[in-house]
Amino acid sequence: MGRNDPEKGMRRSDRDRLFADAMAQCGRALARMARAYEADADLRRDLEQDIQIALWQSLPGFEGQCALPTWVWRVAHNRAISHILRHLRHRRERWVNIEELELESSLPDPSEAAENGQAMMLIRSIIDRLGPPDRQILLLYLEGVSAAETADIVGISADLVAQKVHRFKNMLSHQFSGSGESR
Repeated sequence: MGRNDPEKGMRRSDRDRLFADAMAQCGRALARMARAYEADADLRRDLEQDIQIALWQSLPGFEGQCALPTWVWRVAHNRAISHILRHLRHRRERWVNIEELELESSLPDPSEAAENGQAMMLIRSIIDRLGPPDRQILLLYLEGVSAAETADIVGISADLVAQKVHRFKNMLSHQFSGSGESR
């Protein structure tokens, strides 16, 4: 028998299994998420490790009230937000919410960016400028997480999630259609 975890009586073997399941289901996506939150490779590795530790520590609190990936995303994004807020004093740019975001004319021409395989770089440049709530929503959207699950993770309504995703899609549509305007 596995040793009991001091927190909430969870056995160590159950915690190990749950952690392994979480990493199998979400590990690659968590690495992509860390990349979206942290550009510096060393700090990104630290963030990935912090996320894994936070997830491990949180598992005794997981009682199946939501899907395991939903729990993982909630823990991961909370840890990532803590990470970026801790390092905020080193940032030069000001974050905006998606409603305030306007694409700069210095961004590459959309058709040229798409032809050169730089479309994802354009998307990342948009996401990098967003503050934590909108960044969470769009990263989860890009990972294929439903609006309802995203709302549960972020703590807002599914309608608000859908509005922000719609704004993002419109922004990209305008940018890639060649108009260059985000509004």
